[in-house]
Amino acid sequence: MLTDLLALADARLPIGGHVHSGGIEEAITSGLVHDLPTVEAFLVRRIRSTGLTTASITAAVVNGLDPCQADAETDARTPSAAAREASRAQGRGFARLARRAWPGHDWSSIGRRPHLPVITGVVAGLCRLDAQQAALAVIYTTMTSSATAAQRLLALDPADAAIITFGLSRLCDETAREATSGLHALSDPLLDVLAERHIQRGMPLFVS
Repeated sequence: MLTDLLALADARLPIGGHVHSGGIEEAITSGLVHDLPTVEAFLVRRIRSTGLTTASITAAVVNGLDPCQADAETDARTPSAAAREASRAQGRGFARLARRAWPGHDWSSIGRRPHLPVITGVVAGLCRLDAQQAALAVIYTTMTSSATAAQRLLALDPADAAIITFGLSRLCDETAREATSGLHALSDPLLDVLAERHIQRGMPLFVS
């Protein structure tokens, strides 16, 4: 079970996550993020908004929320069309992997392009993870996808980026616990604006 949790949080999971920056590419381009303190501030902001909200969806699915309803709840909590598309693109990749890993499972309830937190919740259930563990995997990947992108875009020392993520471990744990208390709906207008602006810019390095 612990290995399954680590696999869910592994950036090498072949679902397309490595091509998404979670908005930090646009934040860097806009000059909002430019050094280690601003990278950390961005990560905290993302964990406490997008991380909490999506993790609560995943936790709810583990606890029995119907995936179709969870998909609609995710749509309602994702104001940016670009962010919704990014979530569904990664969700489609995860669904493809899941169908191969668990061919005997009935996948009809998730459709072809589920939101990422929805399929994560379904897979976490198949792995017998509890809601908090599943939520932590979502929050961890929310943080590390942006941290890794920032490292590449700003040419940071990888050790400095890792130290930031170590420093945010308690926040990740606390947010995962909070995510299990029910469905949350904390959006961040700045992240929504960055997502929409990103898709209008020519030749970005990351999809989102």
